[in-house]
Parts: sequence; structure tokens; C-alpha cells
Amino acid sequence: MSAAAVEYDWSWDALLRAWQELDVPEGWHAEILEGGITMTPPPGNGHNRIAERVHRALIGVLPSEWGVYQTLAVSVTSLRRLFEPDLVVVPETELSALPDAMPVPADRAKLAVEIVSKSNARTDRVEKLRAYALAPVPLYLLIDRFAEAGPLVTLFSDPADGHYQSSHGVPFGGKITIPEPIGLVLDTKEFD
Repeated sequence: MSAAAVEYDWSWDALLRAWQELDVPEGWHAEILEGGITMTPPPGNGHNRIAERVHRALIGVLPSEWGVYQTLAVSVTSLRRLFEPDLVVVPETELSALPDAMPVPADRAKLAVEIVSKSNARTDRVEKLRAYALAPVPLYLLIDRFAEAGPLVTLFSDPADGHYQSSHGVPFGGKITIPEPIGLVLDTKEFD
């Protein structure tokens, strides 16, 4: 998967307005990253299988007033960033409190999940890790099929001062505990 970048040096409002007005091809994601607005093509089958399994596991443990979203935009305005996490858990009241085309502030999310693709590995491993910690998003689950030491699932938690204070990783095939308020032991044996 490759990403095409269009660079702008605009204010946050101008970037957000440009993002809102984009005509994004079906299945593509448009995000506001370090270099401007970036469009990413639809992910492959392996990525989608993992997203579906995590989505299904989350639905089974979450309160009914929380949603698991695959195309919801979240913003970190202090960094002028807007992401579309592969999965994000947000209370439904946060969506109903905003106009339709507005991203949800990232600090309203309970969990952000990113599944690494080869072409955007740095974004998920570095830029989003930093931004989610700064927001702060309490829990960040990074599913890295392309980690140097082999496929790895890492949970980052306890954000403070722009960094996650805790992280715990397991290789694919292991189980990882996502603590309250999620309360899930995620079995990764079917991620391969």
C-alpha cells in the first residue's frame, strides 16, 4: 500500500476545511499528518481480517452506549493532526454532540487501534503513537504485522506528558490484556 501526499502550509481551520471538502475515493482514508493531507488506499485482506477479529472481540465486551468505528476521524488539534484509526472506541454521545463532518477530539476516544501496513509503518509506530499520547488517548493498540522481530501486538497505556508510560507486547499467537474500561483479553492466534 502506498500513500500520496499533498502538502499544505495552512492553518488548522484551513486544513480541516480542505479535508472535509475532499472527494476521497471509496475505501481510501484521508488524514492530516506531519506533511499535510495524506490519502491512503484501501488495505489488503490480511489487514481487514485482523480489523474484523478485533472489532468482533470489542463488540462483545463494550457497554452498549459505546461504539467501535472503522472510519471515524479523530483530531489532535494541538498538533494539527487528524487520523482515521483502523478501529476506535468512542462513546456514542461524543458523535451525537458534533456536526456530521467534524472529527471527534482524540481525547474522547477510549481506545485507538492501528494495524501497520508496510507503506505507513512509521506513521503508526511513531507519529500516531506520539499524537495519541499527547491527546491523550488512554489506550493505543498497535498491531504490527511487519515488526522487525516478527509480528507483534503492543498495548500502550498510561499517557502522561506526551508519552505512554506503559507498554506491553506479545507476538502474534499470544494473548494481550486490554484493561478497563475496555476489559478484554484479546487472543491474537488468528492474526496470521
